[in-house]
Amino acid sequence: MHADERERLERDIQALSQAGDVGGAVERALEGYGPEILRLMMAMLHDADRGHEAFSVFSENLLRGLPGFRWESAFRTWAYRLARNACIQVLRAPAVRREQPMSLSAMPEAPLAARSDTQPWQRTSVKERFRALRESLEPQERLLLSLRVDQRLSWEEVARVMAEGEEALSGAALKRRAAALRQQFQRVKEHLRTLAEREGLVGSDSSASPP
Repeated sequence: MHADERERLERDIQALSQAGDVGGAVERALEGYGPEILRLMMAMLHDADRGHEAFSVFSENLLRGLPGFRWESAFRTWAYRLARNACIQVLRAPAVRREQPMSLSAMPEAPLAARSDTQPWQRTSVKERFRALRESLEPQERLLLSLRVDQRLSWEEVARVMAEGEEALSGAALKRRAAALRQQFQRVKEHLRTLAEREGLVGSDSSASPP
């Protein structure tokens, strides 16, 4: 999604919400951001059933929480935080079958790699082998990579998304949290690089990093 399209989407969601049409705002949000949020959840959970369960939790929390959203950050950043919290909720709780939110059935499915008995590192595609290494990370590490590399959020936006619970970050605290996440990101990259070297995907003297 281009920057101008995202700005228009943000304006539409805010206008509908502030006009009292919360249902319309949620529909517009799911239409615009639903597919990328579902992909983010799949990246974090790496499980189709859990991904859709988390999306249901996210949709419900979005509908309940939007009237109280104060628009102090971009809607997208706040929605990503709701998505992250929904994933954590699903990871910590037994699977419960929920009704699909009304917009989910109309959304494109997030593509998942077909399962195979072949070990990931034995596949011929280097890109698939790098992806397999990335999928071996912890869920929070996969989320961090997805937010920064795939969604290209700024470090302050990443810090807001990954804030614990209802923690509100601003000013110096936000900058400290962003700096800590940047350091964690570097550690995750180094860990991936070590794994890639072990699998022969990059040389020990290469400056390339796993995607």
